[in-house]
Amino acid sequence: MYWQSWSQFFAMGGYGVYVWGSFFVCFLSLCIEGVLLRSARQSVLQQLCRTQMLQALKAKDGQS
Repeated sequence: MYWQSWSQFFAMGGYGVYVWGSFFVCFLSLCIEGVLLRSARQSVLQQLCRTQMLQALKAKDGQS
């Protein structure tokens, strides 16, 4: 397809709202997924750190 102007390109023959809307929803979903993954990773790392510290304290108390 050939467009004469940027406005025609963004309009996409009347389907621009659907095309650009789907791009926006996809981009937004990927951003939200990235934020949720980072949050979940931090939570797991904190839980692992707590578990290791607890195990170290138990091992230290058992040696005394």
